[in-house]
Amino acid sequence: MLEQMQGVVRLELSGCNDFTEAGLWSSLSARITSLSVSDCINVADDAIAAISQLLPNLAELSLQAYHVTDTALAYFTARQGHSTHTLRLLSCWEITNHGVVNVVHSLPNLTALSLSGCSKVTDDGVELVAENLRKLRSLDLSWCPRITDMALEYVACDLHRLEELVLDRCVRITDTGLSYLSTMSSLRSLYLRWCCQVQDFGLKHLLALGSLRLLSLAGCPLLTTTGLSGLVQLQELEELELTNCPGATPELFKYFSQHLPRCLVIE
Repeated sequence: MLEQMQGVVRLELSGCNDFTEAGLWSSLSARITSLSVSDCINVADDAIAAISQLLPNLAELSLQAYHVTDTALAYFTARQGHSTHTLRLLSCWEITNHGVVNVVHSLPNLTALSLSGCSKVTDDGVELVAENLRKLRSLDLSWCPRITDMALEYVACDLHRLEELVLDRCVRITDTGLSYLSTMSSLRSLYLRWCCQVQDFGLKHLLALGSLRLLSLAGCPLLTTTGLSGLVQLQELEELELTNCPGATPELFKYFSQHLPRCLVIE
């Protein structure tokens, strides 16, 4: 079928368990600039080899593949190093810091990177990202349980263009990590869902983020009504998510409606 669709420039393959790596080799068109592959059980390293060789103009790649290893991330060519600006590696459980090395060397022009669910990546991997991918505007480190406050220090020191940072379920992040983020003047969206060690003191550091438009604190159990009320100082906020926050009381939502009238507060 794909052979008959040579005009396709965006392709999404999801749950195609009968689709093999051989199928990719025979079907991918060089016209494709955006490719998403998820829940396809036969996709492994050889699939990345096919993608890298057959898609010279690839701008965006989203990949959820449990069997892809570090080796695959060295397959990207110099052409993709120039053209590819977005890479999402979602729940690629076998990827380690060695794979991150391959990414930063092969794809130096990335502006958006997701390592969501890449549970073997550590602070050292984030340091590699921060030092080598200075053009990043979006970074997703959600569900990376080995990430600590040190990773946020690397991010804050080197990623001065970053506008979006996703840290959902990074359970080792504490108020110290948030203190590093306070210097990130370009940050517009910050996701801290279920960061279970974040406390009121950490929120005070976020008050320095004058450009912040979206803040998610859903599921942060240690935040109190008093600590959350201080967020009214972020007058540019457009969306605040407080789902499953014990400190988010009806009185607090009323207070926000009075003092952050332009902000959508999600209960």
